[in-house]
Amino acid sequence: MSTMFLRSSMLLCAILLSACSDNSIYRSSYESCTVSDSNSCATAAIAIHKANTDEEFQLGFVEYDDQGQLRDRSQMQAVLDHYYPIAGEDDVLLTVFAHGWHHSAKPEDTNIQSFKKMLAKMSATETFAAKQDKRHKRKVLGVYIGWRGDSISVPYLNGITFWNRKSVAHEVGQQGVTEVLLRLEEIVNVRAGFEVENPKPLNSRMVVIGHSFGGAVIYTSLQQIMADRYLSSARGKTAQFSANGFGDLVVLMNPAFEAMRYSTLFDISQACNSDGCRRYLDDQLPRFAVLTSEADKATRYAFPAGRFFSTMFEKHNNLERYISTSTGPEAITVKESKADNTTIGHFEPYWTHTLVPLTNSNPRKENFQYRSLGQKWSQQDYNSELQFESVALKHLGRSAPLNPYLNIYVDGDLIQDHNDIWGEKVLNFMHDIITISTTPEQVTKPETAPAEQ
Repeated sequence: MSTMFLRSSMLLCAILLSACSDNSIYRSSYESCTVSDSNSCATAAIAIHKANTDEEFQLGFVEYDDQGQLRDRSQMQAVLDHYYPIAGEDDVLLTVFAHGWHHSAKPEDTNIQSFKKMLAKMSATETFAAKQDKRHKRKVLGVYIGWRGDSISVPYLNGITFWNRKSVAHEVGQQGVTEVLLRLEEIVNVRAGFEVENPKPLNSRMVVIGHSFGGAVIYTSLQQIMADRYLSSARGKTAQFSANGFGDLVVLMNPAFEAMRYSTLFDISQACNSDGCRRYLDDQLPRFAVLTSEADKATRYAFPAGRFFSTMFEKHNNLERYISTSTGPEAITVKESKADNTTIGHFEPYWTHTLVPLTNSNPRKENFQYRSLGQKWSQQDYNSELQFESVALKHLGRSAPLNPYLNIYVDGDLIQDHNDIWGEKVLNFMHDIITISTTPEQVTKPETAPAEQ
């Protein structure tokens, strides 16, 4: 029996070892590469896509290991060194994406292909909006945060890696990603330092997106920074201004982390006590948005099942809190045990909006004014329903209008499962909320007319 057990154990170990996913760097070439029919730039850390077209964009890769350390600092530095002079000379629109479970920076990864399509569409929209505003088009730059989203590569068997990968996701966010995000934000702001004598409006913008455990990576890396930016405790502050976030917008899609981690930021954004709640200025833009599908079974069912055993010996309390409503502060009770075992998107006490499909879509005309999206956003109230192209964003009356932190529960027809984040309708809404957060505040005429794209 002991011999049979030993042999079985050795066989199982051999299978698991052979099933381990690749633990090496994918983007090992640090010279910029222009994608063409004959060159896919598969190993390039910096690639130029759709060059000299209305959809032109550039995409860089930064990869991390399981300990949250850069696989090669030279890779990150190559991306930064390539983007710095671009942002120093031109306004940019920089978007960062962190993938989730079962994904990586492998060239054929489907998340990479979908992110490329998203950047191409953003570039096309920016081309059109720049012409409307009579300004120069901003350069569209992307950064893909790669980490080992699977420790076992065999389908079905890799399902057992859920909790291991959750731990790694928080490790990656806690250890290394904060640095690259701050350095990328520095790139977006670098042009302001070159125009001290004759400053021009700073039109560069930055968006950060995380999916699944990639949402955990992003949130872990930015949680304390967002609290600091929101409260803005800098010396000399004498008045309440619009709340800031990290970059211009952080979006988490079906994020896989517990609502308990969000509790403090939720309280900060509500800013309520028994006497009243914070009101937001008309120019307040969204800074943080969570989109979770009701049809996401992984975060709705599997996540709480696993968390139950992780937290069963912890002590939990009931928190007495207030939320902002049309009739004033309303007392609510937040059960810590529930918040510690439920993902942020499925925790109903923290919902602020729902996103539902429109019965009749609103197709846009060729002369659609993208700047009008910001005007629509500023018209919110406690019971508003903002209609976009094919979806409606419904305010639940549980937070002050224009609260920059949104926790949106999404209809299952829009996002049909955990990985279905690239559907046309929800992606169009993503483009719109990004446009609202990144449209230049002031239209400025360029010194010379913008060249035809």
